[in-house]
Amino acid sequence: MEKVFLSTKFYFRRLMKEDWRDVHDYASLEVVSMFQSWGPNNALETMSYVDDVLKHEKVVPQSRYVHALVDGGVGRVIGAGEININSFKHRSGEIGYILHPDYWGKGLGTLVAMKLVDKGFSELNLHRISATCDPQNISSQKVLEKVGMTLEGRIRHHMKMNDGWRDSFLYGLLEEEWRKG
Repeated sequence: MEKVFLSTKFYFRRLMKEDWRDVHDYASLEVVSMFQSWGPNNALETMSYVDDVLKHEKVVPQSRYVHALVDGGVGRVIGAGEININSFKHRSGEIGYILHPDYWGKGLGTLVAMKLVDKGFSELNLHRISATCDPQNISSQKVLEKVGMTLEGRIRHHMKMNDGWRDSFLYGLLEEEWRKG
């Protein structure tokens, strides 16, 4: 994957094995993983995540696309955007994103989600893209709404967390809605 620019400063590129330290800078933070079923990661968990991403790149047909988000000003990975194809037959996929907290609240999450949605519909020929988020994660809800997703409902006890079960909000966007957008 070549560089795919989200703005003049930020771009996506392929995640590389040596990126694990940059990934670990945010994946090891409790505040980053508070709405996730993983983390905070130790170094081995972060290295395992990067290895897993690299293995999925070689699967044919590819169903998992993880893009390292780079701050071109400092040349470091500061997050990731991911799109997973859930069903080739039904042309459905799901997006997810994560950012270093130093970059929260600057509109970058919206740029990442928008680029993932565009890739899903224009390159991967998806008909439907979904995303889930913790009902307490107001920032992520705002991102999903800004990219045109509709809140479709609440999935009860959707994820096993360290302190029990967590519900998730389910958001969705259809190809024809994106084209009109």
